[in-house]
Amino acid sequence: MRTILLRPGAEELNYEIRGIVKKARQIEALGQTITWENIGDPIQKNNKIPTWMKEIVSELVSQDHTYGYADSKGVLETRKFLANLNNQKKGVQITADDVLFFNGLGDAIAKLYQFLIPTARIIGPSPAYSTHSSAEAAHANTAPITYKLDPDNQWLPDMEDLYNKVKYNPSIVGILIINPDNPTGMVYPKEVLEDFVRIAREFKLLLIADEIYQNITYNGILAVALSEVVGDLPAISMKGISKEFPWPGSRCGWMEFYNRGASKEFSKYVQTLENAKMIEVCSTILPQLSIPKIMSHPDYAEYRQAENFKIGQRSKLMEELLSGIPGIKFNPTQGAFYNTIVFEEIYLSPNQFLPIENKEIKALMEYWLKEENMPMDKRFVYYLLASTGICVVPVSSFCSDLRGFRVTLLEDDEATFKDTFTRLADAIKVYLGL
Repeated sequence: MRTILLRPGAEELNYEIRGIVKKARQIEALGQTITWENIGDPIQKNNKIPTWMKEIVSELVSQDHTYGYADSKGVLETRKFLANLNNQKKGVQITADDVLFFNGLGDAIAKLYQFLIPTARIIGPSPAYSTHSSAEAAHANTAPITYKLDPDNQWLPDMEDLYNKVKYNPSIVGILIINPDNPTGMVYPKEVLEDFVRIAREFKLLLIADEIYQNITYNGILAVALSEVVGDLPAISMKGISKEFPWPGSRCGWMEFYNRGASKEFSKYVQTLENAKMIEVCSTILPQLSIPKIMSHPDYAEYRQAENFKIGQRSKLMEELLSGIPGIKFNPTQGAFYNTIVFEEIYLSPNQFLPIENKEIKALMEYWLKEENMPMDKRFVYYLLASTGICVVPVSSFCSDLRGFRVTLLEDDEATFKDTFTRLADAIKVYLGL
């Protein structure tokens, strides 16, 4: 080419959650049956959409206006509905003007970092959800800045680590909170959220909360919303319907802006996000129109409770199957539908393997192992895939120095779920030589 095309930082964009699919498709073509545990797609894992929900969407599709544009910020009635839901929590009060729709949270996350100056850094959790960490690193032209989540303390954040990184790095302008957390399944207690607020207040930072799993908690745990504790600080909450309804193909998410008048810089930032949406005209209208109708339906609360209960039961079953294995750190989940299992480093070595019966797959695996500087958890993930067909994601791909893997709790068929995690437990034992 006449000149370089990519700006510095672009190569930081990476999404191993989808990337591992390329490997899985290769061995699938060689006869291996794949069990997909790499991505949080409820539909792929046999979750059923209730009839009443389908009827609401069908009725909307029959109406001509659902085929047109929406307001640039989103359907007004839906924004009023969502503002009211937030205001019922008795925290920060917002109006419809404080709600901005995007084509899914992936779109919202990209915009979130796109308009920050490269020297303005958002510190986020590690293990990190790849969409956030990659977008932040790409905008800054360098590796992401993270604070530690501690697998030895139920994946709660290391607040001392966060405080020191904020104190000694003046480029940090905001803190990202993912609550409930992806990839660990942890839910922040109220006092931890209040610690985030105290740090943000001391250093005059923006708080950003990815709360897409806010209503997916179980086994007696409830999530506290950022709006309940943030007080008068500038903040953004990011939400969506792809997991809660579930309707991942809708690509429908939104931001809620709290205290947009708290600072001139924050107010200008919010206005820029709104201007960017006006340039695009609008986000998808059909799912926006469905939100008030579905969430206010008399069966919705019971539906969500029943789904959360099932995820909670799977969490308990996963704990029965995996928690007693030597060499791994296992924490029961509290929210979302993921779990991150970490290996004790002393149990890993570069000579470990799993048996592979298919000669073609074995040859392919030998080719994969030629990858330079392969993290040892990625080695396990590749062997697991080639040997058993179970497709998981290495923790090292979540911007973490830990070594382990992420799985989902989505499989709705109990027998299939139990079989998957029994095979996974057996594979771990063989791999670690137990």
